[in-house]
Amino acid sequence: MNKVLLLEDDHNLGLIIQEHLLENKYEVFWAKNVENAREIIHARPIDLGILDVMLPDGDGFSFCEEIRTQNYELPIVFLTARTLQEDRIKGLRSGADDYLTKPFSMEELLLRLRALLRRSYPTSPTEQVLKIGKYQFEPHALLLTYQDKSTKKLTEKEAALLGLLVKKQNTVVKRSEILTSVWGQDDYFMGRSLDVFISRLRKYLKNDPGIQIENYHGIGFMLRNKA
Repeated sequence: MNKVLLLEDDHNLGLIIQEHLLENKYEVFWAKNVENAREIIHARPIDLGILDVMLPDGDGFSFCEEIRTQNYELPIVFLTARTLQEDRIKGLRSGADDYLTKPFSMEELLLRLRALLRRSYPTSPTEQVLKIGKYQFEPHALLLTYQDKSTKKLTEKEAALLGLLVKKQNTVVKRSEILTSVWGQDDYFMGRSLDVFISRLRKYLKNDPGIQIENYHGIGFMLRNKA
């Protein structure tokens, strides 16, 4: 049974989410403030986090960043009334894997959670090591290593995006294909998220000038391997 940290200070909404999660065989640990959520996540293993942004003793963005300093693998979804594009981008920059705005469909939330869990905890992971120029990429371990000198732990979405680009390296991958494959949907806001994640990957791969992620404006991206 997957263990979910639910950080939501709205009592009525929290009850509704908790009820639906329990009905779908999730074990729910509900926190109404950051301090309580911090206690929960330090006391027991958690498989997935659902975070509100506006909280009585802090904000979800900062708490997400705090989690990421300790756990790069935990799938995190923001569930918030803040709908501005800047907030979505800030949430993804803080380390979240997904961002869902209120009001929302409970069915959509459950589908997104299942998709994240499938990517995060595959039932039969294939042990595979991919060479990307001077880098070694282990998709299921979420590890990107540069010449055995330094290792970067990726998030689930970063690894999924890099894996897709590597699989089709030296070929332009359409934005719509990337968004559908990695984010599960192709829309404007997810498109902005994609741009954020591409910037991250470029930073991670900057030590090898033979590896470039090229932008084909309005079309997609290509991971060019000049080796």
